[in-house]
Amino acid sequence: MSSRTNTAAAAGTWKLGDLTVNRIGFGAMRLTGNAPFALGAPSDRERSISVLRRAVELGINHIDTAAFYFSSMRSANELINRTLAPYPEDLVITTKVWPGRDPSGNWWWATPEQLRGQVEENIRQLGREHLDVVNLRIPPSRKTGSIAEHFAALAELRDAGLIRHLGISNATPEHLAEAQAIAPVVCVQNPYSIGAPSQEQELLRVCGELGVTFVPFFVIAGAGREAGASADDSEAVRAAARAHGTSTAQIRLAWTLQQGSHVLAIPGTGNPDHLVENVAAGTIQLAGEEMARLRSHQENSE
Repeated sequence: MSSRTNTAAAAGTWKLGDLTVNRIGFGAMRLTGNAPFALGAPSDRERSISVLRRAVELGINHIDTAAFYFSSMRSANELINRTLAPYPEDLVITTKVWPGRDPSGNWWWATPEQLRGQVEENIRQLGREHLDVVNLRIPPSRKTGSIAEHFAALAELRDAGLIRHLGISNATPEHLAEAQAIAPVVCVQNPYSIGAPSQEQELLRVCGELGVTFVPFFVIAGAGREAGASADDSEAVRAAARAHGTSTAQIRLAWTLQQGSHVLAIPGTGNPDHLVENVAAGTIQLAGEEMARLRSHQENSE
């Protein structure tokens, strides 16, 4: 298959609110280095720029980023701004707030009153008039707590025109219900991959029923999370990769996209070749028996 046909449009489109995007997007975390939260490991600037340019060439029109994606010499937001501005009309940039990092790299969590400053910082770094989608990234300490004050603060910024659409991240069904009672939620962004626990599978299903877009992250990395792609692929994943002549990472992406038309993917990479492979995963159609074998692995991994 030619590279011309392996574009992000091959996996189809979906919507974030009233914004139509191709279902394969791009996560910007790794643009700043292999260890994106380590100040001593900056990326190669020209390589990161080439990845962003290639992403747009391949039809990616959904980029996920955050002001706290930076290393000692690189900021993902500023790389995006300097490389892609003036932005293509169809490009949707999503970002996230609540966590933050000071110049030394230390983490802090915003109060509801501090969220405006975080939103404005993303706007400034990206060089935009407003943000397309802002996800409220819920801290582990609030896994069973209320997010009402923080989400209401974001809803006020939406009403003020600083934000177009709102989402939540690292959320539970209870968080979703609480947020929906305050303002419309267009997406839920949670970790999800082959082997995801039953509660994440349930949340994906609930989002589909409610018409909320589900945006999984760590699809390829799995248990590796921020450390990168995991080598712990099951025989079912490896067998599917052999059958299709693809990488196991591509199988993981294809499997995720086949979980529902409301599911988007935002795989991140700082490698131009991996970017092309990720986009090409949108052309892979797993057969029913392959999906069943992978689903069996998912159930057995809990």
